[in-house]
Amino acid sequence: MKGLLRFAFAGLLLAGLCAGCGQKAATPAADGGQKTFTVGFDADFPPYGFKDGDEYKGFDLDLARAVCAAKGWEFVAKPINWDAKDMELNSGSIDCIWNGFTMQGREDAYEWTPAYVDNSQVVMVAADSDISALSDLAGKVVAVQTDTPVQKALSEGGEKAGLGATFKQLMVSPTYNNAVMELESGAVDAVALDIGVAKQKMADKPGAFKTLGEIVSTETYGIGFKKGNAALRDEVWAAYQALLADGTVDKLAAEYGIDGVIK
Repeated sequence: MKGLLRFAFAGLLLAGLCAGCGQKAATPAADGGQKTFTVGFDADFPPYGFKDGDEYKGFDLDLARAVCAAKGWEFVAKPINWDAKDMELNSGSIDCIWNGFTMQGREDAYEWTPAYVDNSQVVMVAADSDISALSDLAGKVVAVQTDTPVQKALSEGGEKAGLGATFKQLMVSPTYNNAVMELESGAVDAVALDIGVAKQKMADKPGAFKTLGEIVSTETYGIGFKKGNAALRDEVWAAYQALLADGTVDKLAAEYGIDGVIK
C-alpha cells in the first residue's frame, strides 16, 4: 500500500511540474506586469533583425530592448521561421512579431500598433547590370523572399501582377540573404526587396549592387500582436512613444540607416 501511495504521490508531483511546460513565454509578474517580453523575428533581415557574432541585433530588436529596459522586463529575442510566424504567435511562444513587419494586406490578422516606419520596395541589381528601369525586367529572373508583400504584389492578383507577368520567372527564396546570394552568383537578374534591406546590402558590399530609381510599392511597418492581446500592444506602444519623445528612436534610426521613421 505504501508503494502505491508513493507512486500516486510521484505521479501528482510530476503532473504539477509539467503543468507549466506549455506556458506562454511572457510570464506575468506578481504585480500584474510583464516579466519577460519575447520578440519573434527573422534573423536574416538586416538592418531590422540579424545575427552579429553571438548577438542578435538590429533596429527593431534594439527598440524592443529599450522598451524592456524602460519597463523592467526581461527581453528575449527569438529567431523564427518566417513561414511559421503565425503559429509561433498563436501558440504563445512569442509575444509579438517586431521585425520590419508589413501591415498592408494583414490589417485584420493581428492587433497592430500604429505604423512606425514608412517603407518602400525597390529592385536591386548588380552594379554592372544593364537593367536600369522596371521595364527592363521583362524576360528576366527576379527573386523575392517568401511570404512578403512584394512577392504578393508581383504575383497573380497582386497590385503589380502586370509587372510580374513580364518576368521570365519570379523566384521565391526562403530569406533575403538567399535571394541576394542568388543575385551575386548570377542565378537571378534582380531582387525585389525592402529599401532598408537594400541599403544595408549595398553598405555591406560597396560597389556590388545598385537599386533602380522606380519604386515597386510602398508600405508601412507595425508591431503585430496576437488578436485579443490589445492590452500588451498598448503598453508596448506607450513605451515606444516615450522612446520617440526622448530621441532614442532617432538615434537608433541613424545608427542603422533607417529612413522614414513616422512621428
